Amino acid sequence: MSVEGKAVGMVAGLMALAARTAPKAKGVDTILIRVLTNKEIKTLSNHLNELGEKRKTGFFLRDSKNIAACDACVLIGAIGNTVVGVNCGACGYSSCENFVKERKKHTKRSTDYTGPNCAIRMADLGIAIGSAVKTAQIHNVDNRVMFSAGVAAMDLCLLGKDCTVAYAIPLSATGKNIFFDRNVEK
Repeated sequence: MSVEGKAVGMVAGLMALAARTAPKAKGVDTILIRVLTNKEIKTLSNHLNELGEKRKTGFFLRDSKNIAACDACVLIGAIGNTVVGVNCGACGYSSCENFVKERKKHTKRSTDYTGPNCAIRMADLGIAIGSAVKTAQIHNVDNRVMFSAGVAAMDLCLLGKDCTVAYAIPLSATGKNIFFDRNVEK
């Protein structure tokens, strides 16, 4: 492994740390984090490619190539069905109690993410992702937040069965950022 590759691995760990220590509503941590390397990256890339072929979705196919070429990949997700208990209504329900009742009806994942999700927990997820990518930027590691690879990670249950929303952040350190100037096929 190159010096740059080793450094990217260290930064991935720092990104996980930044996501873990990011502020969370009421101090309750519902964030799930995993760093993928080598074989796990190949598994994720292959599954993302399969999804792209099956769905005929060009950006999934394009993103699978980025995943295959990255040095490490940080997965960040959330257990979004854990309510905060403030009855804010942002989830679309009049109370957290009504949210929980509706949530119990959703036992199987039929879409890319499992919903409904607590809007405040989704804000926590966004803050954790922002903290992670800020850390990558500080250390000059190229990265991109990917919905597509998060969907593939959920299919593979890489963040566990309780994960309701996930994103992937592939990392690279080369002479040119591999995550830009990308063509969408199909």
